[in-house]
Amino acid sequence: MTREDDLHNQERAWATPDSDIDRGTIFHSFEDDDWDSEISDQAVPDSREVDAEQLLEQGIQYYQSGEFETAMRLFQRALAIYRSLQNRQGEAKALGNWGLTYYALGDYERAIQCYEQWLAIARELEDRRAEAQVLGNLGNACRHASDYPRAIAYQQQSLAVARQLGDLRVELAALNNLGLAYKALGETTKAVECQQQSITLARELKDAKAESQILKNLGNIHYALGEYSQALEYYEQRLAIARSLQDLHAENQVLRNLGNACYALKDYERAVDYYNQRLAIARSLQDRRIEIQVLGSLGVAYDAMTDYTQAIDCYEQRLAIARELNDRQVEGQVLGSLKVACYALGDYARVMKYSEQRSTIVE
Repeated sequence: MTREDDLHNQERAWATPDSDIDRGTIFHSFEDDDWDSEISDQAVPDSREVDAEQLLEQGIQYYQSGEFETAMRLFQRALAIYRSLQNRQGEAKALGNWGLTYYALGDYERAIQCYEQWLAIARELEDRRAEAQVLGNLGNACRHASDYPRAIAYQQQSLAVARQLGDLRVELAALNNLGLAYKALGETTKAVECQQQSITLARELKDAKAESQILKNLGNIHYALGEYSQALEYYEQRLAIARSLQDLHAENQVLRNLGNACYALKDYERAVDYYNQRLAIARSLQDRRIEIQVLGSLGVAYDAMTDYTQAIDCYEQRLAIARELNDRQVEGQVLGSLKVACYALGDYARVMKYSEQRSTIVE
């Protein structure tokens, strides 16, 4: 299970790394006026508190650069200082970031442990906004830990608090993530209902990035159900938004989705068109990994069209990149595809050549 569909809530000053945005996790900003006003009322801040804040900021910087182990050590040190000062708000910030780091590493059980401590503090301080956020985080972590009933329970609580506060952004995130939990449980009707409510809020708030993510989630639900035409409608809307935002990452993602949906509908020409657009992006980004994936998809589509000459051309380009990257697994796969395509074309000399090359890899 991936995390790329989440709408994730975090406090404004906390870690919001590009890596999380890349996987589709969207962070909504929340002002922390209450905390700032309390700090400003103090005559002179304790030097240890200053140290803790610096450690927290350093941890966020390391987190954003993907150096998670270093970030965790800094968050731990900040947490220890806040606890020695009995600064519960500082503890909450440190625990939130620590939990987020475990979440980024895929260690969901430890993320849950951090979030549960943060939840206890939020409730102790009667901080309803923080409570709504951490409940959502707990729901996401439980879903990735495959504890779907608990994920649903947490997202429902987050949704209830968001509605009590009238916070539409948290409500939007809770509805989306609740839909993902229902989808994981196999309750697709409820999943679609939640996503539809979520996208209505995204449009009301004019949040194009959130709308794009929810469109993807809706498309994915219909794709999983085999409803490819409906999936296409959502993916096409997402493509328009990605291009309006000049978001090449989202555009690359949705072009893949569109190509796959067209392939499933046996509309191979459209599939090839979308894959070629994706190939152009991969080459503009000089991303050889994406390029090797797209060439494989193109080859399969041309195979389906019985255009074996084009298929072989794509596979040979893919083979060259696999060898450049020293990816023996992909090299073996491509040689197998080339063998089949050359056989279909009646080019038995090349069939023998690719068979011999593949045998050296399989052995």
